[in-house]
Order: sequence, then C-alpha cells, then structure tokens
Amino acid sequence: MIEIEEEYGQAEKILLVARNTDRTVPDETVIREISSLADTAGFTIAGAVVLTRNEPAARYAMGSGKAKEIAGYAAELDASYIIFDFEITPTQQRNWEALSSCICMDRQELVIRIFAERAMTREAVLQIELARLTYALPRLAHTYSALSRQRGGRYGTKGAGETQLELDRRSIISRMAQIRRELKTVRSDRAVRRKRRERSDVPSCAIVGYTNAGKSSLLNAVTGASVAAENKLFATLDPTTRRFTSVTGRSILLTDTVGFIRNLPHTLIDAFRSTLEEAVFADGIIILLDASDEDIKLHLETTYEVLKEIGAENQYMLQVLNKIDCVDEFTRERLHAEYPRAVQISTRTGEGMQELLSRLDLLFSGEEHLYKLPAARSDLVSYAHREGTVTGVVYEADYILLKAHTDGRLAAVLKEFEYAEKK
Repeated sequence: MIEIEEEYGQAEKILLVARNTDRTVPDETVIREISSLADTAGFTIAGAVVLTRNEPAARYAMGSGKAKEIAGYAAELDASYIIFDFEITPTQQRNWEALSSCICMDRQELVIRIFAERAMTREAVLQIELARLTYALPRLAHTYSALSRQRGGRYGTKGAGETQLELDRRSIISRMAQIRRELKTVRSDRAVRRKRRERSDVPSCAIVGYTNAGKSSLLNAVTGASVAAENKLFATLDPTTRRFTSVTGRSILLTDTVGFIRNLPHTLIDAFRSTLEEAVFADGIIILLDASDEDIKLHLETTYEVLKEIGAENQYMLQVLNKIDCVDEFTRERLHAEYPRAVQISTRTGEGMQELLSRLDLLFSGEEHLYKLPAARSDLVSYAHREGTVTGVVYEADYILLKAHTDGRLAAVLKEFEYAEKK
C-alpha cells in the first residue's frame, strides 16, 4: 500500500490499483502515469495499491483475498472511486462495485473521460463519442440491472418482453453507425486538404510524442502560431498545421498531433486514426521527448510502438529532447550519450532551436549529390538554392560543379546532370 498525501477540496477521492510484475521497476514509476491521468481528470488521489503478482482470476482479476483487502483499504480512505491501471471486464467491474460500494473504472474509461472533457472540434467530439459508446456497449447490463421489463407491444415485435437494456443497445448501435457515417465525411474533407498540400510540393512534418512533451509549444515556437499549450495531459486532440520557412528559405508544413500514452486504448486508436494519419502521410516525423521526465526511455518505446501500429514506422524521423533547461549538466551529458543523434532544445528559452531548424532543413533536403551543370545553366543553381540545400558551388570556364542535398522534383530536374567524381 502506498500512502499519498490527501488534498482536501471538492474533487472525489480515489484509490489507484496498478500492477508491477517487474521488480526492477520501482512502484512509484508504475503509478506515476496513472496518477497523472487521475489528476488531469480532476480526482484527488487518496492512496495507491501496487500488485506484485499477476493472478488471472476471473471474478476480480486477482485473488478474492487481495480484492477484499483493497476494498477495505478504499473504505478506510473514504474513497468514492477505485481506478485500475489495467483493463477489467464488464463482469469484473460489476463484481468490484458490489464488493467495494465504490464506482470502479479502468484505465481505458479514465482516458476516454479525459478526452471527452478536452474535445472541442466537431471531429474530436464525434471520435470521443464513438470511443465512449464502443466502451459502454458491453457494460449496459450494469447500468440497467435494476430496471424491470417493459409492457406493451404485440407478439413478434419483442415489445412484450423487451428490456430497457435491449432498447438502449439497439439505440447505441444505431448511433455508432451514424457517427461512423459523419466521421467518414469529415475524413474525406481532411483527405482533400491533405491532397492539396501534397500537390503543392511543400514537405510536411508531424510532431509526435508522449502527451505533455511540449508538442504545441514547439509548433508555436517554430511557426509563430498561437495554439493553446497547457501543462496538462492531452491538451491537444485535433491536429493543427502551420507553415514556416526554413533557414535556407524552404517552406515546410509542421503539424501538431494528439499525444501518446502507454497502453493507448484500442478504441481511441481506432477513433483517432484519421488524426494519427497526419503522421502516416507526413514526409518526416519529429519525435519529441521530455528531457526532464524520469520515464523518457519508456516514453520513446511507447511512441515507436504507436507509430508502428498506425503504419508510420518507416518515415524519416528526428529525435528532439525538449525542456533541456529543466535538467542539470550531468543529465544533459547522459542524455547526449544515450541519444547521440537527438537535438536538445528548450521551447521556453529558445536554446537549441537554430540547430533544430537546420536539422529539419537537412531532413527534407534529401541525399547529397554532385552535379556537373553547363556553364549557361546558372539558373539551376538558383533553383537548387530555393528547393534544396546547396553545400558547394564551383564555377569553371566550361561547367559548374554543384554539390547539394536534393529530393523530389529538384532531384528529378537535376538527374541528367548528376556527376560521379573519379577516384
């Protein structure tokens, strides 16, 4: 049992229950994320229990003795909720609520609740409602267990014996179908906008990473946008795209995306697939990490897992460590050793931002090639300066040697002049 200092106020008091079968990981690390989620949802954390054994018991997802012990602890704390950092089935949820007289929910329901509070746009509201209904459908029996059967109707219509549960199940299924139709329209509109961006030949880059790593702050710092950036989990649910000009004059589209978490509920991955597709269709990806977070390694692993799940694992990627101003010199050196190719920045102080912009420019400039141009085609040199990254130019009497990073349309234009130096 882990005692947590109580915060008095109007928020409901909760007891957290987590599992830690890997004894090399401290219990505090295991409960840190679920504690942050509960705090974001507005709960007051009264205490936490960390289970060290994984007992696949059907009734409570653990042994009955341990379940009774936890229920008693919740009563001692005067907790109104018990929140589990792992998935519990609808039957287990009902069993727990009967045992403890508390409202019980798992990690998935908690995340959906947070998302519902943060949804602002029409698309986000629809996505959250779809996730909530998908989660709630198998749990309807709990909601209406005390309702009696309805009367009326005629034989063959199920009216005489149809329960409120069956009525609501049908209503939910119908509503889910309607939401999917509306989302299909919204996604079609998003796809049209994406196609327009692709036709403009302006490269795009998606900022992905763990929630609260500073993705919105980075978008604001690079593009001068005014996207709301809060020190809270899931402050951003809808992608925001802004254009900026790189150090060599190249235009790049930068997109802020929804944050990742460990064990992101599949209902939310499915619901937010169109939002996460911004990373799939981007030309490059910035993986943003919080340098001051103790769980940075776990956050990076989670980010790669989500990118793989949505099919974006083969994109060009650039690791960026944000909030570097919040760590000491020893930690900076350790992070540099562990992530040697990452750029260390601070969106708050501006440290490292110029290096980041230079690396972004190289990310979209393609591989370095040597070109031998006719002396009369100096216009191609100017074109390469606009569309690529020129690293060297030598003017001779009969030709021009151009060394540049090229990609896409620029590479196609210069392909016939590609030159291999003799060794």
